[in-house]
Amino acid sequence: MNRESSGYTIIYASVMVIVVALGLAFTHQVLNERQIANENTDKMQQILRSLNLDVSAAEAQAKYTELIKNAYLINDEGMTVEGTEGITPNDPAFSTELGDPQAAGLPVYEAEVDGSTKYIIPMSGTGLWGPIWGYLAIESDGSAIYGAEFGHAGETPGLGAEIETAPFRNQFREKNLFRNDEFTSVAVVKPGQTNTRRDYVDGISGGTITSKGVDNMLLNSVGRYKNFLMNLHTANQ
Repeated sequence: MNRESSGYTIIYASVMVIVVALGLAFTHQVLNERQIANENTDKMQQILRSLNLDVSAAEAQAKYTELIKNAYLINDEGMTVEGTEGITPNDPAFSTELGDPQAAGLPVYEAEVDGSTKYIIPMSGTGLWGPIWGYLAIESDGSAIYGAEFGHAGETPGLGAEIETAPFRNQFREKNLFRNDEFTSVAVVKPGQTNTRRDYVDGISGGTITSKGVDNMLLNSVGRYKNFLMNLHTANQ
């Protein structure tokens, strides 16, 4: 075939497109399983950090399996959705993301730490530059916070990005989500300010919008679990 002809050019281009497409599809197939495994490991690490445990990727699955005793979905009334219990990365709770319109319920993880049950719930919200998220570990009374974990997609280093640091996270320990049997969440206020209606923590200096995003995330995401937490709170009074 004449290599200078338009027909040769078209055939050559078509073959190259097919070869590249097959190569990309093969690469995706080979790496997809590893990518999913890495995402699962990262999620386990985040959940464990809400329990005040910072473990390596190599240790994450073993520690997660040791501490997480159950996971399930709950409905709007705070009751467990039948058939959703389990503790593997393929269980309905682990594979459900908060805010998914197709989800059958809200995910809850039960952990046992030093003989005491902790309930871990996910959170999602919006910071200054994009999504923020986290996990909140709550004591068996449904109100006191045992630990917190926060993450972000692109908050400003040294400012809003500080929400993922231990000094910020640790402020949430022993704060309460209920006052006088009413859900109030925990406020994130400007450093030096107070909130008489809710338990509160100091926001990030210079990261006002991100701090407000965390405040809204706690109020809205945790608020979706209000009935579940109230059930725990009432049962432990």
